[in-house]
Amino acid sequence: MKSTCIIDGDKEGGPGSEEFEKGRSSHALDDRAHTGGKGTPMSMEDRLLQIAGLVSANKYLNAIRDAFSKYMPFVIVGSFGSLLNTIICSPTTGLAAVLPAAAELSPAFSAINFCCLSFMTIPVLFLIAQGMGKHNGTDPLATGIVAIAGYISMVPTTFSTTVDLVQLADALPDGVTLAAGLESAGVPVSGLAAMANTIFGAQGLFVGMISAILIANLFGALCKIDAIRIKLPESVPAGIAASFNLIVPVAITLIITSVFGWGFRTIIGLSINEWVYSAMQAPMEALFQTLPGACIAVALSQVFWFLGIHGGLVVSPVRNAIWASAIAANVASAAAGAAPDQIFTMGFWMCFIVPGGAGMTLALILAIFLFSRREDHRAVAKLALAPGLLGISEPVVFAMPLVLNPLFAIPFVFNSAITCAIGMIATNIGFLPCNTFDVPFGVPVILNAFMSYGWQGVVVQVICFAVAIAVWAPFVLAANRQPMGDIPEQG
Repeated sequence: MKSTCIIDGDKEGGPGSEEFEKGRSSHALDDRAHTGGKGTPMSMEDRLLQIAGLVSANKYLNAIRDAFSKYMPFVIVGSFGSLLNTIICSPTTGLAAVLPAAAELSPAFSAINFCCLSFMTIPVLFLIAQGMGKHNGTDPLATGIVAIAGYISMVPTTFSTTVDLVQLADALPDGVTLAAGLESAGVPVSGLAAMANTIFGAQGLFVGMISAILIANLFGALCKIDAIRIKLPESVPAGIAASFNLIVPVAITLIITSVFGWGFRTIIGLSINEWVYSAMQAPMEALFQTLPGACIAVALSQVFWFLGIHGGLVVSPVRNAIWASAIAANVASAAAGAAPDQIFTMGFWMCFIVPGGAGMTLALILAIFLFSRREDHRAVAKLALAPGLLGISEPVVFAMPLVLNPLFAIPFVFNSAITCAIGMIATNIGFLPCNTFDVPFGVPVILNAFMSYGWQGVVVQVICFAVAIAVWAPFVLAANRQPMGDIPEQG
């Protein structure tokens, strides 16, 4: 069997390759999807290739994927702040147990969490809008800034609360007086110039993403209307003229977003960020945190890998948003003294779904060493072992090859889903804790599980490898009976 479309993507979990990000492969995918000729129905393989081509060429999904790829280091650093709080500032498990002064550093590490995780909506929104500006041919920086301003104009910038002055007075230190105007218990205080953390953090992520795309498109369309440009003499420097040309598009954009936000709150009774979270983001997050939802997402990613397409990049626009929201929720729960409950995070993906590479290819390498008598497979396994320990699967995926190889299709597509189920079951029974630190790509197996999940993570990862090797073994043994030359070619 001959593969006519191989797309060499970047490493699993790392940023996308330049060729894939620019959608250069979409033409090849479209050609492959129509090779049957007129009147010939497309196979499932061809339809999936066509879908992948559309995803790789879609400017909206590209902007979202690129934004999360750029912001992922900050998510890792933010969760690292939580790790430092645990190993340094905790009076029970950290350095503060023997050196109490170390606990004083907790606000500093909590600030790292806040600026990277509890404030993530704003930088992600900016990066998405900036990418859309590049696609639309408008000033990327101006587009990003307008998107931030438009988002803020739609969400509440004040809030109301009720203060129980009796309890408040009892809690105040001696010499501290209550603010003027608070004369009795239960007086409502409204109009405070403050914004809820849910606007900036993970709960505002989806509405921020949607706002970035819509505002960027609106602003881009307005910038192309020559009639609303402010004409200045040619003697005015180009930079100043360009700034003046943005005044009317910025004004119209912000008027539209602010009026829309006010109208939405007036009619619906909820702010746009509250409604989107309850109607869209929360159900989607809940779906991915279930065993069936997570396993389907993993298997879908592996189907694209089987076709020679970087599956992680195909599902990343949705998956990475779920990751970011989940780890932020876990860190917030841990900071509040509650048990984290979000399973499907980047750390979970790296430790139990793709340890050693997408499709559990490190387990295949070990299975080859144990059961294979084929010199070609053993040679590939020797070359791929060191990269596999770091989570790089391309050497074995494209050198065996696993792409479009029917012999290895079943374990390659379903092994990661199986190990995903093992990890989720271990969490649901209470053995494996939910992580608050996302280990970055490239950390060796075993060590990555220990860093994110402690010794329990190591145990579960070893079980995952043992099961994955057992799944690969029958197919490796079957390959021993396959003639050496009867393997897929790559064209």
